[in-house]
Amino acid sequence: MIDLERYQDPLTIQRVLHSARTIAIVGLSKNELRASYFVGYYLKRHGYRVIPVNPREPEILGETSYGSLLDVPVPVDVVNVFRAPDALPGIAREAVEIHAGVLWCQFGVINEEGARIAEDGTLTVIKDRCMKIEHARYVGRMHWLGFNTQRITSVRAGLQ
Repeated sequence: MIDLERYQDPLTIQRVLHSARTIAIVGLSKNELRASYFVGYYLKRHGYRVIPVNPREPEILGETSYGSLLDVPVPVDVVNVFRAPDALPGIAREAVEIHAGVLWCQFGVINEEGARIAEDGTLTVIKDRCMKIEHARYVGRMHWLGFNTQRITSVRAGLQ
């Protein structure tokens, strides 16, 4: 049985969300219907610098996409992973090598070896959580589409 509780501590998640500035999203897709695209779009819209890591695409969300974390030319605070769990050990090694602060594993990206590699490299590990959902939960501003509408009302548009 995998103990996920220690990787889902609310105070740790809040600290990461408030201190991070640059997020490398490994497996970011340019397909607008994919969860990784929606999360990247949301995070960028909320002021984070989003760096796509996808060797198949030259650009995503208006940002240069890199083939691996080792190619990213700026310091990375959070490595957010949208890849299959078996890819996590290699991604964790790269995250340690670039001195990222956090390895954030999206829903279903659970690999004990990857978590151990990251922790041994002094990275904070968050597992089986969505960064967009956690941001909306702790920073507030959760609209039904996940965007801040800049409108405060109890009446939905069109239903007045």
